[in-house]
Amino acid sequence: MNALPSISAQIDEKIIFKTLRKNYTYLAPSFISLISNWLVNSYKNYNDIDKYTIIIYLVSKDLFFYRKNGINIDYNAFYKERTLEIEKINISDISKDLEIPKESVRRKVAELEKIGVIKKLGKKMFLNRSAFHAVQAKTTLSDLCALLYEFNKILKKDKLTNNIFTVNQINKSIKDNFTFCWHHFYKFIFIYLKRWKKELKDLETFCIGMVLVVSAAHNKDFKTSKSTIKSWREEIMGSDTRGVNAMSISEITGIPRPTVVRKLKWLIEKKILKINEKKLISLNIKDSAFKRSAQIQEKNMLSLSYLIHRLFNQIKVINS
Repeated sequence: MNALPSISAQIDEKIIFKTLRKNYTYLAPSFISLISNWLVNSYKNYNDIDKYTIIIYLVSKDLFFYRKNGINIDYNAFYKERTLEIEKINISDISKDLEIPKESVRRKVAELEKIGVIKKLGKKMFLNRSAFHAVQAKTTLSDLCALLYEFNKILKKDKLTNNIFTVNQINKSIKDNFTFCWHHFYKFIFIYLKRWKKELKDLETFCIGMVLVVSAAHNKDFKTSKSTIKSWREEIMGSDTRGVNAMSISEITGIPRPTVVRKLKWLIEKKILKINEKKLISLNIKDSAFKRSAQIQEKNMLSLSYLIHRLFNQIKVINS
């Protein structure tokens, strides 16, 4: 009989939160890539991030059912099924939980039914295989493993753990405990998206803004004086001297150029982005917009620390 996992191997959530804030500069590139890639892939599936979010909301209901009943399904078994049966759900629940107007939810669900992604049979609802393919955790799983690997290196650097798990080890552990891990990932992404959506009106605007954040964060000339989240937040503003044009943003996101131009104009007016004489746009949040974004970011760090606490400890304890 295998030995029981070590309870003492887990890391306290408060320590994880403190470590995140202290070392955010090292984690930011992988975290920002995770979010930006998720948004871009979401839009490209249905040309509408809200539609994609509705689908994963339906999937999350099954993940919650498995979690509640202590059922674990691994990655391969979960995506092997041709359809996924959804527990009884109504438009009001989706509207309330995702903070999308009820009529918008009704219209988007009808459109998903029309293309055969969602099927209703009496009071039951099913997602077909095309929806499964659209939401399958491929890029997101890879990005999440990279994030946890970078965090593991930070823990080792700060002498909070003795081990560094490889990306493959992390990937295998998540796949083996897939419904548990993805239940917590979806909990995080719903909360994270709702906070930014309130600030930026819609998720397509957020998606466009994240392209500019990625551009600034991955600029090889960008370096902060300290590794803290405060320094990163303050010093990244205006640091991207190159900028990105509207056409490039459209090509990256898949969002039509006229829509990109309209949303960029709004973001510039709100002092979130700036545009130079060459019509290149970059991140430069100022004044009250900076204060609000900082408050949102702090809340999101709490949510991220909870996600990492659940996933990393699952990996660490199981492999201890």
